[in-house]
Amino acid sequence: MIKTISRVLCLFLAVTAVNPAAAQDRVIPQNREHVQLSFAPVVKEISPAVVNIYTKRTVTRAYSPFMNDPFFSRFFGQGMFGQRMQRQAESSLGSGVIVDAQGLVVTNSHVIKGADEITVVLNDGRELSAELALSDEASDLALLRVDNDTSLPSAALKPSESLEVGDLVLAVGNPFGVGQTVTSGIVSAQGRSSLNINDFNFFIQTDAAINPGNSGGPLVTLDGKVVGINTAIYSRDGGSLGIGFAIPSEMVASVIAAEKAGLKSEKGIIRPWLGVGAQSITSDIGESLALSTPHGALITSLHSESPLKKAGIKVGDVILALDGREIRNPAEMKFRMATVPIGQKADITILRQDEERILSVEAIAPPETPPRNETVLDGRHVLNGASIANLNPAVMMELGLAEDEQGVVITNAPRGTQAGRVVTPGDILLTINGEEVGTVEDAKKALARASNGWGLTIKSNGRIRQIVMR
Repeated sequence: MIKTISRVLCLFLAVTAVNPAAAQDRVIPQNREHVQLSFAPVVKEISPAVVNIYTKRTVTRAYSPFMNDPFFSRFFGQGMFGQRMQRQAESSLGSGVIVDAQGLVVTNSHVIKGADEITVVLNDGRELSAELALSDEASDLALLRVDNDTSLPSAALKPSESLEVGDLVLAVGNPFGVGQTVTSGIVSAQGRSSLNINDFNFFIQTDAAINPGNSGGPLVTLDGKVVGINTAIYSRDGGSLGIGFAIPSEMVASVIAAEKAGLKSEKGIIRPWLGVGAQSITSDIGESLALSTPHGALITSLHSESPLKKAGIKVGDVILALDGREIRNPAEMKFRMATVPIGQKADITILRQDEERILSVEAIAPPETPPRNETVLDGRHVLNGASIANLNPAVMMELGLAEDEQGVVITNAPRGTQAGRVVTPGDILLTINGEEVGTVEDAKKALARASNGWGLTIKSNGRIRQIVMR
C-alpha cells in the first residue's frame, strides 16, 4: 500500500515538473495545509458590499365575508358574486451588491418588480432607503441608488471571460431570508443559452448552492471580484439542486454604462440593434461549410436598415467571432453585440465562400422606421381600448419580438376593456374580417367597415390563432 502511494506521488511530481507553469496557474490541494485553506479572507472582502433587499408593494384582491366558510368558500374563492376589493401589503426579499461607493446597487429586475418601497440592509445592520434608477426587464437587471452621506463599501466587476470551467466561485446572498450566507462551488459551464430566463439567454452555470432570496446577489471569484449576478436555479421543489445561473458581468457593465449615459426607456436600456435573422450551425451545415467544429451564426435574413447589412454582411454569411471572441450560436451573437456601447464599432469575423473576412460594424439604436403611429382604438368593436402601433425595430425591441416581424402589433390591452379579454401586448394583427392588416390605418379602416361580428387572425408567441366573435 505504501509503495503504491509512493508511486502515485512520484507520478504526480513528475507531471507537475513537466509543466510547472500550469501547476502554478491552478493548483489542486496537495497536502493537509492546502486542504485547510479558507475562503474567509475573500468573504471578509466581499461581504460588506453585499446587501439584503426588502420590498413592499400594495396589491388589490377580491374579498368576500363568506370566503372562510367551508361551504361558500368553494364558490366565492373563484371570483363569483358577493366579493369586495381589498388592498393588501405584500413583501418580498432578495439580494444585491454595491458596485459604486456612492451607493449604486445591482440586483435582479424581478426582485424589485412592482415595489412601492425598497429597503437596502447592509452587512453591518444599517438600513437605507433606495430609489429605483433603472429596471431592465430584457436582461433581468435593476439598478438602485441608496441615500447615504458617507462612502459605502463596494465591489469591483471582473470580466466573466476570465473564468474557466472548473474555477472555484462563491455565491453570496440572503437565501430564504435567513441572513447573509456564503456558498462555494465551481463554474459548471459558460454561455448557457437554452433557458428562456431573459431576452438574452446567456448565463454562467455554477453548482454553488443558490436558493430563493439569493437572486440579485453576486457570483464572486477568489480574488474578491464580481463576475456575475445570481438570477435563477433549476429546481423541482424550489430548493437548490446544484444548478444555478448567473448573468455575466459584461451585461452588468453595459447596463450601468447605458444608465449613466442616459440611454434608457420605460422598459430598460436602449441596446444596439442587429436587424438580422440567424440560425445555429448544425453538424450537417458545418460539414458543408468545411468548419472543423459546428459553431457560429448563419445569417438567414437582413433588415433593410441593419448595420450588419450596411457593413457588407450578406444572407448566407456565418458569423464566427465578435471582437476576437468566438461566436457559438445566435444567442451568443446577440449577447456579445448587446454589450457594445451604442456609437462604437465592433470587428465581426465572417465566413463567406470558404474565406474568412473581418468587417467593422457600428452599434446603433433601433430605428423608428416606419413611424410607429401608436393609436388607442375606440368604438363598438372587439379591439376597443387597445393600443396598436406599426412594427418597427424600436417597437420590436421594446416588446421582445423577433427582428423579422412585420405589420401591426398590440402595444397595450388594459384590463377591463373589450380588447383586454381577447388580446395581449405583443400580439400581431394579421387580418381583420379577412382583410390583411399592414399598417395602423389598415386596421382602423377594417374595424370601421365591420358590422356583423368580428374575425381576427393573430400571431401570438409565434403561433397563429383565430378569434371569432358574433
